[in-house]
Amino acid sequence: MSVVAHRGASDDAPEHTLAAYRKAIEDGADALECDVRLTADGHLVCVHDRRVNRTSNGRGAVSALELSDLATLDFGSWKEDGYGNEAPDWQHEDPERTSVLTLERLLELVADADRRVELAIETKHPTRWAGQVEERLVELLGRFGHTKPAMNTDWTSPVRVMSFSARSLHRVRAAAPDIPGVYLMQFLTPRYRDGRLPSGVGIAGPGIRILRAHPEYVDKAHRAGHQVHVWTVNEPADVELCQELGVDAVITNRPKQVRMQLGLG
Repeated sequence: MSVVAHRGASDDAPEHTLAAYRKAIEDGADALECDVRLTADGHLVCVHDRRVNRTSNGRGAVSALELSDLATLDFGSWKEDGYGNEAPDWQHEDPERTSVLTLERLLELVADADRRVELAIETKHPTRWAGQVEERLVELLGRFGHTKPAMNTDWTSPVRVMSFSARSLHRVRAAAPDIPGVYLMQFLTPRYRDGRLPSGVGIAGPGIRILRAHPEYVDKAHRAGHQVHVWTVNEPADVELCQELGVDAVITNRPKQVRMQLGLG
């Protein structure tokens, strides 16, 4: 079972910061998960919320701010070192814990790793930029060689794109068919209860609540030929449930602890 670091090792460092992703790689995470949004001047940045209010000392929508605006904000001091408590007056000196992270910089970090580290990128919708998000994403992934097979026929992309929007996944598949898609689900709708997924999508991404209520879903998805990647799996009982059900990947804020529970490190 693959262990994916949700927004980095976000239990130990501020989410979506370079420090959180470095820690996740050090902790042995098989993959890194990030959310991407497009700035007003066309840069993809790793920010979960539509607005920067929760995770920075600024205000406003990411889509209405330029990268230079985001670069002036503190994205880390809200999370007290090691505890995760709000501490507005606390300042950390390490810019890797406080600076906004671009997807390009995260891709560089993964490329420099001394082992294969996969990347699960979630496109956030709805957004005023609509299809421009996927267009820019595919362009950037192409620059890093992630959009088409190499000469080796066994090549598989280390990157997959996730979204709650089937339209977003279809846009990516049309532009880069070799990048796997993950259809995220907060609820198990009747349409997909039997394990099927939107056309062209090969990985199911149910929330852990779905598995608690419908443990049989994993087997149905597997029978339909799909992998199952579950979010967000932090509690030991949920890790055990995923392991028992044969889940392919768990997305967690605590990659080190989950790996230890699985006997992986």
